[in-house]
Amino acid sequence: MESLRSAYATPSGAGLPARPTVPVAGRDLRGTTVARTLRFPAGDRIVVSGLPGSGKSTLIRRTVAVDQRSVRRVDSQDARERWARRLPHWLPYVVYRPLVRVAHYAGLRRALASGASVVVHDCGTQTWVRRWIAADARRRGRGLHLVLLDVPPDTALAGQAERGRGVSGYAFARHRRAVRRLLADVAEGRLPASCASVVLLDREAAGALRGVAFDRSA
Repeated sequence: MESLRSAYATPSGAGLPARPTVPVAGRDLRGTTVARTLRFPAGDRIVVSGLPGSGKSTLIRRTVAVDQRSVRRVDSQDARERWARRLPHWLPYVVYRPLVRVAHYAGLRRALASGASVVVHDCGTQTWVRRWIAADARRRGRGLHLVLLDVPPDTALAGQAERGRGVSGYAFARHRRAVRRLLADVAEGRLPASCASVVLLDREAAGALRGVAFDRSA
């Protein structure tokens, strides 16, 4: 794939300054366990996508340091947990799911308008959300980047069971098709629409990731 200035991954060694590798539009880190930081230009938007249960929320919370002025993360799970704390514990999620979605998208709108760098949790099936983020990025002169978790379906289902939250078989099949399309496009050298770069991670590479950072010099 063609090289870009947009995104790069820097391996980190003990006692040594991180040195950026050659920036690329598509970077496949699957099968690697090198500790590294993904770096992007300040103000850009990062969409983290993958199957439900693949570890997207865990990855975002572990690697993205929030600063309301410069870096924001938007995860529907955060909105869900805020509403769950307000409501009776016996109330099924399906009852207040519309409220969670409204809160999530309102939070995403505020984050995009803030001028900060934004990291967004994406399930892969809501292509209109990526189009929205892409259009906003173009209007503001920012870049959009995809970080895609490639995790086997059985592993993702186990992740759902571990967290005690799952999706229906129908919904999971839709997620599988969406992620499969994204992976096929990347494998053939096609970046998803409006994306400046894509990074592929499996569980091992995601676990080795030290952080996601935004550099004004990137």
